[in-house]
Amino acid sequence: MMTFRSICVTVLLFVAGSTIFGQTKFTLSGSIRDAESGELLIGANVYNGDDPIQGVSTNAYGFFSLSLPGGRYPFVISYLGYETLMDTILLNQNIQRDYELSEGVLIEAVTISAEEEDKRKNVQGTQMGFVELPVENVKKLPALLGEVDILKALQLLPGIMSSGEGTSGFYVRGGGADQNLVLLDEAVVYNTGHLLGFFSVFNADAIKNTTLIKGGIPANYGGRISSVVDVQMKEGNNRRYQVDGGIGLISSRLTIQGPIRKEESSFIVSGRRTYLVDLIQPLLDDGDFAGSNYYFYDLNAKFNTRLTKRDKIFLSGYFGRDVLKFRQENRDFRFDLPYGNQTATLRWNHLFSDKMFMNLSAIYNDYKFNFDGEQEDFVIGVFSGVRDWNFKLDFDYFPDPRHNFKFGINYTYHKMSPNIANATNGETEFETSFDPKYSQELAAYVLDDF
Repeated sequence: MMTFRSICVTVLLFVAGSTIFGQTKFTLSGSIRDAESGELLIGANVYNGDDPIQGVSTNAYGFFSLSLPGGRYPFVISYLGYETLMDTILLNQNIQRDYELSEGVLIEAVTISAEEEDKRKNVQGTQMGFVELPVENVKKLPALLGEVDILKALQLLPGIMSSGEGTSGFYVRGGGADQNLVLLDEAVVYNTGHLLGFFSVFNADAIKNTTLIKGGIPANYGGRISSVVDVQMKEGNNRRYQVDGGIGLISSRLTIQGPIRKEESSFIVSGRRTYLVDLIQPLLDDGDFAGSNYYFYDLNAKFNTRLTKRDKIFLSGYFGRDVLKFRQENRDFRFDLPYGNQTATLRWNHLFSDKMFMNLSAIYNDYKFNFDGEQEDFVIGVFSGVRDWNFKLDFDYFPDPRHNFKFGINYTYHKMSPNIANATNGETEFETSFDPKYSQELAAYVLDDF
């Protein structure tokens, strides 16, 4: 088994060897954005128009790097749902260039064709089980009670089955619902459902892209058994201010985004709250269930700024809660059941060179579950939760179009509080609790996608 020291030596030898044998090559690098909003585009393509094999895609932060021998190339920049750009460049030195793509595709005719089965195709690509799901496509699907739901859209894909009718939990190829790794801006989301799982915690107005990995999970995601759902939040329109919202049958939402410094820094704030039970409160107040209520709310926020041409800072957060209150006055019975997630992610992107990209992340996530009940003289309270502090250092190295070399380290500190309960019955007190459990994880990985 390789030690961390041997991994570091391997990485250094690989980088050094690529540098020695790649002196005659030059690099085109940069980022690709939406021309209207300035949002970075994930998975956009840059390739040589004369030889499409010589191409790369932007990473999770919109960065690309393409190294080719010196010469003149007709580069093609494309992304699904956007107009394609052509840029002919004399590549006789390292060039850094940012591109902007506009939405819209002109379709004059539709041609349906077929080709003979090529048995070599299954070994010509490395992306087994990868599904990219832009939020614009999700919004085109029918929505339950007007609520666009990313996780329910994933349940429509092959190999995925809902864990229950109408719920946001899902099984991937026979795995358990708790074997899926769900990330929101790199922070783990332990509870993905509102309203007992009928709605997901992801507000579609604040989401940019969702990546589902059903098999062949890359090393940088760790060791989850079943699947990975990687959700990225929008960064905010850095060109103009924009306000979006909607009123549904059970909830309303509002999103505000805009530039702080035009094309340099931006923000987005998106909130959502339900009110269905609020509307029927007058009916409840006249009966035995006066004071009962249920609602959930979400708040997504993100800020980013460009410090230099090679440095960028991102700060994002999520806070969501379900609140269930039940009252039955004729039996002197009541309980409160609040639970939810909160996450925060601070990221620093840095370019060491045209081929080397770094991301340093500090991540916090906290899931809490509370239950407080009372009937006559009997009072009970239950609490459980999980709290994590996570630090990640990831590098992307692009030696040539056929290789995308990644390596990094990851440290996580867990605090788990299982079933802390206390109760009183008149003057008698009961208390059962387990001491908080602490654990640490340290991981290193090396990945060559070729």
